[in-house]
Amino acid sequence: MKRHEAREKALQVLFQLDNTDLTVEEAMGHIKGQPTNAFYEKIVTGTAEHLEEIDATLEQHLEKWSLARLPKIERTVLRLAVYELLYMPETPKRVVLNEAIELCKTFGEDSSSKFVNGVLSKFTEQE
Repeated sequence: MKRHEAREKALQVLFQLDNTDLTVEEAMGHIKGQPTNAFYEKIVTGTAEHLEEIDATLEQHLEKWSLARLPKIERTVLRLAVYELLYMPETPKRVVLNEAIELCKTFGEDSSSKFVNGVLSKFTEQE
């Protein structure tokens, strides 16, 4: 599984976990397709385990928005990207931004990628 595919599957798992009672393992079991790999498992479990810190960091970088008001896909993409930015410094920031934008183009609405790019650009400039 390539990293882009791993991020797509991770996004789907994290999307399921948002406002459900599923465990990480149950949500991961719902995603069909290729076998998983260590990167996929790390970004799913890491994002879920650090969700409070990720959300607190995101709240600081949202202007005139609250995390609860964001559409679910944007919120999930941002959480996944911020996990990588905070906890996986070996991944270049530019790669994280580009991947988040691509995920929004695939799963979100037309304006999703621009919004996510704006939030993450501010985030990376300040870090």
